[in-house]
Amino acid sequence: MPDLAWDAIVGNLIRDRKQKPRTAGVTMVIDIGMGLGQLRDILEMADHCVDHWKLGFGTSVFLTKQMLQYKLALLAEHGVLTFPGGTLLEVALLEHHCRDYMKHAKALGFSAVEISDGTIPMPAFRRRNIIHCAADAGLIPITEVGKKDPKQQPTAAQIAGQALEDLQQGAHWVVMEGRESGRSVGIYDPCGKINDKTLSEISRIMGDAADRLIWEAPLKDQQAYLIQRFGTNVGLGNIPPDQILALEALRCRLRFDTLNTITEDMLRSGAWNPNQVEPKPADKVAVIHVNK
Repeated sequence: MPDLAWDAIVGNLIRDRKQKPRTAGVTMVIDIGMGLGQLRDILEMADHCVDHWKLGFGTSVFLTKQMLQYKLALLAEHGVLTFPGGTLLEVALLEHHCRDYMKHAKALGFSAVEISDGTIPMPAFRRRNIIHCAADAGLIPITEVGKKDPKQQPTAAQIAGQALEDLQQGAHWVVMEGRESGRSVGIYDPCGKINDKTLSEISRIMGDAADRLIWEAPLKDQQAYLIQRFGTNVGLGNIPPDQILALEALRCRLRFDTLNTITEDMLRSGAWNPNQVEPKPADKVAVIHVNK
């Protein structure tokens, strides 16, 4: 953990935040076209706040091999897991065996892959095989559960059941589909609000394994809701690169949306009294120096 500028003043507020490398409470950033200069700046400033870096959908296809390898090497140097979006795998499977895809991803420098069936149908046996295929290639399998089409949304029980099966088969994390819009899919309604009934059912079925979930939550209100519900160390994904520190502040109760609840609890319990006057510092004793 780096020596943070305000640790002496607010350090106690962030002590419950898990530090890297962490398996719970990960932050997954979505990159849909960031340049090298911006990437260097962000990593220099906030690499301790970033765990996963996803090159969204098929955007990495349009980078030169040299550029992509440089980006991936830079992220690895800063301890960040990298993977292409699951849609790219789905496209590749239309023409290639998963072994071809995994071998190529590894050669480019990715450290993980996202395995999804958000667009194409994928039988259970093939999903299992692809998880194992990724692991055999030396890549960390991360699966995604859910459909991108608002008209084809699975039930909460189906979502949780698939997530548990993926973890059992060797997935390290499971991403909950929310898309980059955060609307009309998964736990979100068309306005981006969270359906608490669906969320509660998924959480109940997952049990302790819920720590291995990464909820795609691109909107601040969604992030705040999930932090209030599951705590500081909830896994959150599809975070825009320019919102990394804003999310970390939200996690650590350094923004109104999450500080407000803590303040109300402290007022009710008497743990903090706004009317209490701070003690005065001890009077300084005047020292007179006499020239001899």
